[in-house]
Amino acid sequence: MPSFADFDQGRNFMTKFSFSDLILFENSDYLVINKPPYLSSLDDRHEAKNILDLAKNYWESAQLCHRLDKETSGCLVIAKHALAYRHLAMQFENREVEKTYHAVVEGIHDFHGTLVDRNILTSAKGIAKISKEGKPAQTVLTTLTTYLIHSLVECKPITGRLHQIRVHLAYLSAPISGDVLYGGKPVYLSALKRRFNLKKQTEELPIMQRVSLHAYSIRFLGVDGKEISVNAPYPKDFNVLVQQLEKNR
Repeated sequence: MPSFADFDQGRNFMTKFSFSDLILFENSDYLVINKPPYLSSLDDRHEAKNILDLAKNYWESAQLCHRLDKETSGCLVIAKHALAYRHLAMQFENREVEKTYHAVVEGIHDFHGTLVDRNILTSAKGIAKISKEGKPAQTVLTTLTTYLIHSLVECKPITGRLHQIRVHLAYLSAPISGDVLYGGKPVYLSALKRRFNLKKQTEELPIMQRVSLHAYSIRFLGVDGKEISVNAPYPKDFNVLVQQLEKNR
């Protein structure tokens, strides 16, 4: 089974894994995969492959039950047949699916089940913002740990608006690291390590070259009424970032 290191170089990872390597859970109704970063959930005219295409190659009648942003890694549920899709769609509609994300954010924050209840409006260009004219959006935040100048935050979206977690964290002055669109800055080792020496004529790259957001877990009821709960391990880049933050507290 290939390592998630194979996904680090974005578009170059396409030939280095098979869809089955991503599967965290499978039964006769559903697949839950650990989506790699840089791979679109649905059709993307800029990319040759996407999760839906790969899923259909694995299981012909596969349908995605929800989406993750292209840069976001983690739990993604795929239905194997129409009944399973409708069964989970109803749970999403009734807000009965529990999704948990982990985000590395800027600053020291002490969230304890903090509810962010702010409407989100999405522009035609796919950029979201807080606005009274937007649709209702709620996210519950809990700080998992704090570092020198960052925090690891658990995010549980109640609704599912575009870029909801990213916008709500930015609203609380806790933008996600690497999320340039919403005010987050990349994390460089030189900013964490006191005795950091960069070789001459070498450009320092961020520890993680994307939005530091991972869909850590999902919980829902299967067609048989039994609970399905799945956790997705961090991909290599997210894990390296957390380890470096731990080392340089």
